[in-house]
Amino acid sequence: MDFMRLGTNNKGTISLFKRTKRAGFRCRLLVVIILGILLTDRAAGQQSDQTIDAETVKALLQRVQSLEAEVSALKAQAHDAGATTPAAAPETTAATHGEKPSVVDEPDSHSMAGMAETVAPRLRLRGYGDVGWNVNDRKGDTNSFALGQLNLFLTSQLTNKVSFLAETIIEADKGTNEFGIEPERLMLVYNASDWLNLSFGRYHTGIGYYNTAYHHSALMQTTLGRPFLFAFEDQGGILPVHNVGVSASGTISSKYGFHYIAEIGNGRSVRKDGSLVQNVTDENNGKAFNLAFFMRPSWLGGSQFGFSAYHDHLTSPGATKTKENIFSAHFVYQNTRFEFLNEAVLMRHSPDNSNLTVNIPGFYSQISRRWGNYRPYFRYEYVKVPSRDPLFADVGLLHGPRIGLRYDLNEFSAFKLEYNRSMRQGLNAVNFLGTQLSFAF
Repeated sequence: MDFMRLGTNNKGTISLFKRTKRAGFRCRLLVVIILGILLTDRAAGQQSDQTIDAETVKALLQRVQSLEAEVSALKAQAHDAGATTPAAAPETTAATHGEKPSVVDEPDSHSMAGMAETVAPRLRLRGYGDVGWNVNDRKGDTNSFALGQLNLFLTSQLTNKVSFLAETIIEADKGTNEFGIEPERLMLVYNASDWLNLSFGRYHTGIGYYNTAYHHSALMQTTLGRPFLFAFEDQGGILPVHNVGVSASGTISSKYGFHYIAEIGNGRSVRKDGSLVQNVTDENNGKAFNLAFFMRPSWLGGSQFGFSAYHDHLTSPGATKTKENIFSAHFVYQNTRFEFLNEAVLMRHSPDNSNLTVNIPGFYSQISRRWGNYRPYFRYEYVKVPSRDPLFADVGLLHGPRIGLRYDLNEFSAFKLEYNRSMRQGLNAVNFLGTQLSFAF
């Protein structure tokens, strides 16, 4: 059956319905003739020497069955012809709004009985970008217009339970002004049930709250950028915010809003001559583990609190192995008007064959309130890396406030103005003023 012809040619559809009506009329006429002959023969009894040949009756019944089958097939084709074309509209609407694709054409009960419903893969693309201007008083720096990240966010629903997600970033390097392309997230996701969802590939680790709630889109974040504590690895961040491996998540208790995240992956590298994310090869045989729990209690809508524990063994330059444990806790409260984010992290580094253990504390607190399209915000952040730390001693003490104003131009774009002051131990404080226009497309 040619679905394209039936869905686009109205004349063919009308002709199909006419054929169905003619076949139905012929079938009914033949049945009436047979019944009339049989009744006439029974009433006449012995008065007539005419008899109905058994082979003739059998042939007539076979013809009736053939016509009935033809009518059923034509009805099924007519049903498909009328249903195929209107089905395109709901699919187009769902794709526009980024909703999960669904089965639109229902299988015909005569020709597809017993076959499982399927969903054809449909790639959906959303994009995010930002551009800004910034200036600071650090010696040697210049005021500059700056392109941010071009974020291509792709999803595809492969089956009712299997989907694909990719977040690819095109971004210029600050030092060279050259563009680079990197898939920040690349995951095949299997949704077995509410209590078990599996992700295979490259993902954002479930350390704390910010890293799972905000990804690479500047538009989705209230401020100009992420807290330094959760900065990306290639931007000087000290946490393993990306990993390659397997992640499991789900709901333990719907009544109390209790969820879990369990992850195993390659972990990160501490070498500076390549990617800190071990995308293809792990530099040692040890694997990184992360386990997180969080609650979203219904009695305090908009709130979430939880904790996580991360463990890995890092191979430092010189073949020295360092045990790394990261503990985090958070409490956040968000609704359409008010936002209050609080996170604390304790990172512990313990070189093997040594009694040395270095504690690296960090936290941030962010608050904002929306009035119409305006949202003023304030954040204070703090990180302290002791000088004896084997991995990040160059970071030292970093803390300071940032204050800003976000104005939503519409649902898909926002303008931000921000001032922050970064203070480091042994260095002069740096004052920064920046703007950003972020958008979705």
